[in-house]
Amino acid sequence: MDRLFTAVATRIATASGQPLTFVLAVLMILGWAVSGPLFHYSAVWQLVINTATTIVTFLMVFLIQNSQNRDAAAMQAKLDEMLRALDKAREQFIGIEHLTDQQIENIRAALEREVGQVPGKAGTADDSVERLLDRY
Repeated sequence: MDRLFTAVATRIATASGQPLTFVLAVLMILGWAVSGPLFHYSAVWQLVINTATTIVTFLMVFLIQNSQNRDAAAMQAKLDEMLRALDKAREQFIGIEHLTDQQIENIRAALEREVGQVPGKAGTADDSVERLLDRY
């Protein structure tokens, strides 16, 4: 089931991101708008577009979330491999995406202190960028 959903979701997400799909959607909306006078702008005429867009939006939310989940997991795997492969990298950072938001914020604050930034203090990010640029 998981492989089938992933395959279908990937194909639909890829197809929905194409320029031709956008053009087709615009043409459908224009066709609906042009048909308004034919149907005397009836409640059913309005219901058709409202229902169609609601259904498409509802289903696309799940497809987009699936795509983002896979992309994020792949990115984390790549970053974990980089941490593992680099001699000076701290392997303790592998898998920190599973920590709570507060734990991740604490790690981030500790890293900023380590490089000379003080969390919450204005201008410190600019200072660290300037130090980084001065190295090159």
